[in-house]
Order: sequence, then structure tokens, then C-alpha cells
Amino acid sequence: MIKSCIFKVEIKKRSRVPGVMITQYVEELPRGKTTPDFTRKPIALTVQEGRVAIFKAVVNGDPAPTVTWARNKGDTSDPEKYKPRYDERTREHVLEIVNVQVDQADTYKCFATNLFGKAMCTAALSVFADDQTNDPEDFRKMLRKTTIAKKRKEKPKKEGEIDPKFWEVMLSAKKSDYERICHEFGVTDYRWMLKQLNLKKKEKEDEQAKVVENVGNMKQIEVKTSGRAEFEFDMKLKDADSKINLYKNGEMLDYGDGTDDSSKHNMKKTGDKYKFSINNLGLNDGGLYQVDVEDVNIISTTLAIPDVEFDGILKDAKVVEGQDAMFEGIFSGPVPQITWCANDISVEHGDRYNITVSEDKLTHSLVVKNCKKEDKGVYTAIAGIKSSRATLAVDDNKPEKNMSKKQRVTHKPPSILVPLKRHTPPKGYQCYMTCAVRGCPSPYIAWYHNEICINSDNKYYITNTSGVCSMYILRVRPEDSGEYKVVAVNPFGKAECSSTLKVKGMTAAVFISMFEKCLPQSPDLHDGLSFVNSHVANNFQHGYVMQMGNSYARALKK
Repeated sequence: MIKSCIFKVEIKKRSRVPGVMITQYVEELPRGKTTPDFTRKPIALTVQEGRVAIFKAVVNGDPAPTVTWARNKGDTSDPEKYKPRYDERTREHVLEIVNVQVDQADTYKCFATNLFGKAMCTAALSVFADDQTNDPEDFRKMLRKTTIAKKRKEKPKKEGEIDPKFWEVMLSAKKSDYERICHEFGVTDYRWMLKQLNLKKKEKEDEQAKVVENVGNMKQIEVKTSGRAEFEFDMKLKDADSKINLYKNGEMLDYGDGTDDSSKHNMKKTGDKYKFSINNLGLNDGGLYQVDVEDVNIISTTLAIPDVEFDGILKDAKVVEGQDAMFEGIFSGPVPQITWCANDISVEHGDRYNITVSEDKLTHSLVVKNCKKEDKGVYTAIAGIKSSRATLAVDDNKPEKNMSKKQRVTHKPPSILVPLKRHTPPKGYQCYMTCAVRGCPSPYIAWYHNEICINSDNKYYITNTSGVCSMYILRVRPEDSGEYKVVAVNPFGKAECSSTLKVKGMTAAVFISMFEKCLPQSPDLHDGLSFVNSHVANNFQHGYVMQMGNSYARALKK
């Protein structure tokens, strides 16, 4: 009976558990039924080769979901290596990996599926080789070879002072990144910051002059389409034998010369250009990277690797020469900044490209302005270790008379195709509100309840699929009543529509609470409120509330 009423769609929903992606297969869930979700997701593991690795997850949903496991770079079908099971006592779904080997290090995925949807999350497995020995003599030799990780000399932080790492990052950053870095470190006085930054730049130049003749052309760290992270700068040393040290979060790293791809960290020198790279990126590679000559800092740069997935991948674009092309990536969690590449070369916001980020940091867009033939190719969005690609095709410019109406229109302000409708669900029932919006480029959508933005409120499940904007409330309550509004905005305009939600079965107590909020803050007007409350409570069920409320409102005006 249930299967006969299911129409397969794919509506992306938010989970209350960070890092979980939910896809709903039906437009409206039957009463009492839910999509799968994770109550507890599996955690990342680091185990020694030959030991046992155990992932555990707890899921919910109605009907009860089926749980399966997979990995990014391999399969989990071998029953001798992978043993999935369900522990009825703890209600945990378990994946046991026996006798773990180094080649089983990977990102593992856990899927929970039922008739109405699917939930998915990931967890990383790291495996380190077993280098232990039982020979005492070999053990003593190993101890003699053991080196203590060298730490970078950090400036002590005084009480009430800004983190010194803030200034180290700012001194190497581009001006376009100042606002983002200030936000990350909680710096709000922009004018004071610029003044201090200029003073510190002079101090740093004086320090660097002791060990280098000049330094410049600094490029901050970014992840390339190859999956490798790189940063570079030009530098001319005063002493060719000066030590160049690479640090991550204050700890010194060993690095190769770039000739061996097996080295995790490398430095390649070409003339006066120094290029540092990090291979085989993982979630643990994020952090603050710094290069010092002797004890003098040359560059500080931060590599951010967010633990997110693409909820919406890039789509291929085809435009006529002279038109704008747009690529859009949607993530499972907030990402402050990503890298955009055109034919494997990173691009920046400016005259040629328009890069925007939605208010909730989930949607990132790239607009290629006034496309020319040379703009065609492959465009990539990179967020840490995740990336998505799409192609851009640019056709010859056609005469205006031969162009279709759709081709002639390049930019469109948002417009409402189908507005919101009024809803009156009973208390405890679900509510599904939708509207249809269009615009070019695709507008940013914001939902409001009584003039308060609810985009980031986990109580509401909000999606936007090809211009169909949806908002879902699992079980409505009286306080959900009110005006709901959708605002669509793009660089060329704004459009909005609104409607009301009235929850049936509103109690007298809720009405009194709402009524009190509308009263002026005057003691005289509230003297008789206790009598009114009593009267409302006694007559609510008889339908006298609105009549009494209107009479009392008229009395207040007098």
C-alpha cells in the first residue's frame, strides 16, 4: 500500500547531526513516517597495522532503515576482511575490519536507507605500519635513532592580546582576504587593525632584511585540481647556506626536493622561486603552515580542509559568445571559501569572474563574464579534498535576429512563478510549503517566519531544487502560526512572496500569550488583564475569543 504511493524525487534535507546528508525520495511523507537519520555517526579511526578497526553507528527512521557500508577507493564485499553486524543490545550497526592493512586506509561511508529516503555520512580510517621489534639490541638502536620533533619558537601571548598567529597570517595575506581572516580570529576594529598591520609589516621587513635580500610574489596555499596543495614565493637569500625550515602548527616538518612523489612535503627551487607542496591530502593536513629562514618568518599561510560533501555538483554550461556563464556548487555544511579553477588555473573575483558565497556559506557560485572562445574548457570547484568539475562550451556569436528569445536574455532579476499558498494543518501534523522562483543568475533564497530568517534553524527542512523552493515542518505547533515569506535575491533585483500558516486547535493559553504581546507597556492597561485572561479561558471553546479580543482592543484605544 505504501509502495504504490511513492513517487521518486530527490529532496536534500538537513540532519541535526553535522556531516550527515539526507535525501528524501517523496515530496510529502505519509503521516508518522520519516526518512533515515543518524543518532550517532561513526568516528574517524587511527589503528596499527594488523589490529582490528571497528566503526559504529546508530540510526533511526520509520520504517526502520537498512544499513550498508562502502569505501571510496575499494569495496567491502570480502566477508573475510569486512564483517558488518547489528548489536541488538546497544542498537549499534557495526563494521568490523579484521587484521587491518595499510592499503585499507580510506574514507568509509555508512548508508541508512528506507522507502522514503537515504542518509549518508563518512569516517576516515588511518593505518600506521607495525615497525615494532622484539630484539632488545634493535630496540636500543631504534631509540638512538629517535628524534624529537622540533617546535617553532612562538611569541608568548599576553592576557587580553590578539593571538600572534593572526598577525603572522595577515602579514602574508592578500587584501581581499583581510575581512575573512579578521572574522576567523574575532577581530572587529578594522581601522585599528590596518594601523597595527602597517607597523608590523615594517618590523617584519626589518627582520627579514637580516637573512634575505628580497622576498615577494607570495601566493597563499591552495588545493590544485591534482589534489596537491601548494604555496610559493620569490626569495633571494643573503647566505645560500641558510637553513629553510617548514612548520605545521608550530612543529617542524621534513621535506623532499620535489623529485620523489612519495614524499608528503616537498620544496622545489627554480631560480629565486620556492614552491612548497603537500601530497596525498587528508583531513588531518589542515593547519597553519610557516616557512622560516633560520629563525625569521618569511610566510605564514592557512590550509583549511572542511569535512563536507557536495550536495549539488557543478553542471555543464553552454552559452553564446558574449553571454555570462554560471557554475554553482552546494555543500553539505558551511564552507567560508573554496578555490575555483579554469582549465586547472585558479581564478579570482574581478573584472573577468564574479565569485559569490551565500549567507549560510552552503552555496558557492562562479560567473564567467562576457564569455569568449578562450573561456571554454573545464571549470573546477575545490573545497579541501573534495572537488566537482563541469565544462563550458562557447558558441560563435549569432546575429540578434537569428537568436532565440532565451538566448537574447542574459540577465534576469528574480521573479515568482508560483507563490506560497495558505496552510491550515491541525496541531501535530506536517506542513510542506513550496513556491517556484526563477532568475539569472540563480537567486539566493531566504525564508522568514514573522520577519525572522529561518534558513539556519534546524527545526525547518529547507531545500531549493531547480527553482522549486520548499520548507518542511515535521510536526506543527501553535507557535508555528504566522506569516511565512520567501525572498529571492540576485545581482539584478529582488522578488518575494508570502502567505500564512494557521495551526488548527490553538489553545486559550497560547492565544492569551500572543494577545499579551500586542498590548502597550502601560500598567493601567494591564490592571484588568487577569480578568480578561480568565474570561478568555472560560469562553475560548465557545467561539467568543475574537469578538472579545476586538472589543478589548477598541477599549484600549479609548
